[in-house]
Amino acid sequence: MRAALLGASGYAGSELLRLIVTHPELELVLATADSVVGVQIGHHAPSLARAYAGRLFDEHERVFSTDAEVVFCALPHGVSQRFVSRLRREGRQVVDLGADFRLRSAAEYERWYQHEHTAISLLSEAVYGLVERHRSEIVGAQLLAIPGCYPTATALALGPFCDAGWLHPSGHVVNAMSGTSGAGRAMSDRLHFSRMHANAEAYGLLNHRHIAEIEQELHLEIVFTPHLVPVSRGMLVTAYGTLRAGRTSDEALALLHERYDAEPFIVVTDEPPSLKDALGSNLCFVSARVDERTGWLVAMSSLDNLTKGAAGQALQALNVARGWPETWGLQNAGVAP
Repeated sequence: MRAALLGASGYAGSELLRLIVTHPELELVLATADSVVGVQIGHHAPSLARAYAGRLFDEHERVFSTDAEVVFCALPHGVSQRFVSRLRREGRQVVDLGADFRLRSAAEYERWYQHEHTAISLLSEAVYGLVERHRSEIVGAQLLAIPGCYPTATALALGPFCDAGWLHPSGHVVNAMSGTSGAGRAMSDRLHFSRMHANAEAYGLLNHRHIAEIEQELHLEIVFTPHLVPVSRGMLVTAYGTLRAGRTSDEALALLHERYDAEPFIVVTDEPPSLKDALGSNLCFVSARVDERTGWLVAMSSLDNLTKGAAGQALQALNVARGWPETWGLQNAGVAP
């Protein structure tokens, strides 16, 4: 199947380039990056030099003159919607790694992203691409909205307990840590080595855009605090939920096993997962405890923010949408140490 990738020079785009190489059904016919048009992919991302020898980045508009049947968009919010509307009119399948089609309400999108939504008619068509929670909806979908990394990790940790009716609708706290690649390739003072090295800091306090996505998915009111830590990639979430009734840690782990043991990319662990467990893979590690003294649930997850949190999840969702084996092109083994 012929594929194009818009925004291939960013971290998520580069990760998707890496994964597409091993996919048995995808042939990449176009990789775009308006900031480095005409540059060899291998010069920009040396790790891909052999995989894409001699291939050049093109401009985004070239997608309309290709015969790509599926188009991945790894573009900033507000940009992908300009392309998706025309691509869908042309009958192309679209997998959007950005934020433009994740929220079902245009008003909520404009509130959290401070950007007008110009493709409102497509919001009802877009399917939220978190496979483990929306697999049946994804089958056959032609517009996939790939979740953000923090919402993915949080929903996979807390989702089974929400679905089982364990949690009150409010009073929940989510603390998360992410590697610097989650901030994208663009440079900022916050990402300078001299500031980031041996440091950690909270950001997006009380108004991080992923709050809307998490609350939409879980139907919970949360306080969400993300933290930037000095690693290149990886994500660790610790979520604290208020329980409706008394439960035990054994019951919490049993519920996770019941929900996830048949999933190819979810690993339920007795011990708390670490940030590095999933590195380089499409895996998500989850665990949970119940503090019987306070009545709080502690749910934990770790994933690679560029793989299961972005590019890997995009490929996984496409596999399901097309009826291909879900694991095609994806690693279920991480990199250690």
